[in-house]
Amino acid sequence: MPAAAQKGKAAPVSKKNPLIESRPINFGIGHHRAPKRDMTHFVRWPEYVRLQRQRAVLKRRLKVPPAINQFSRVLDKNTATQALKLFAKYRPETVQQKKARLVAAAKTTAAEGKHADAGAKPLVAKYGINHITSLVEAKKPALVLIAHDVDPIEIVVWLPALCRKMGVPYAIVKGKARLGQLVHKKTATAVALLDVKQEDKQELASIVSAVKANFNDKFEDIRKTWGGGIMSVRSQHRTATRLAAAAATAAVSAKNTV
Repeated sequence: MPAAAQKGKAAPVSKKNPLIESRPINFGIGHHRAPKRDMTHFVRWPEYVRLQRQRAVLKRRLKVPPAINQFSRVLDKNTATQALKLFAKYRPETVQQKKARLVAAAKTTAAEGKHADAGAKPLVAKYGINHITSLVEAKKPALVLIAHDVDPIEIVVWLPALCRKMGVPYAIVKGKARLGQLVHKKTATAVALLDVKQEDKQELASIVSAVKANFNDKFEDIRKTWGGGIMSVRSQHRTATRLAAAAATAAVSAKNTV
């Protein structure tokens, strides 16, 4: 580019206002805005959230009697999964399946002119607290699963003691909704299995042995174990400090006595 053209080129105009002084941001107290921070701790939670959190704290603080505390002791995950898979093989028929079976039986009756044979009684899981109670009293179930979150708990609080008295293997598992899925319901308090097919007898025997070792055989320990009574960290430190002071005072008085 020619020198004349370079001389004629205008210098870039600065858009900076000389009247405005540039000052760096100061996050100190009384200066600029504070930096963004996590305000979750200062959120005013809805009432139902506060109530359920306070309820959880109370359940840890209060002493829980053994009859209620036993429902906090559930079957381990692997054994529970194995048991639920076994029960899933023996789900009762749905309304549609029952309708199709009755229609087929009616067609057979109409075609042959005689009543169709119903065949052998199917092996299905039983449910309903009254039905299961009658079965347990008759010592018929091979395995009973009880939900740990039944509300009100009075519905099933006596069932473990009845199962143990009648010699029926039982286990407490997590989730009444999981038991409900086994019998085509939203929830179920308990489910029972009376018998299984020949190919599933070995699997049932292994589950029953694990269940008996964890529940039936340890019932005496379970019925004596209280729950709850877990105080806050601050309360625990205060109690420990008080006990240490009392121990120090006792040691000094014993030394002076000697």
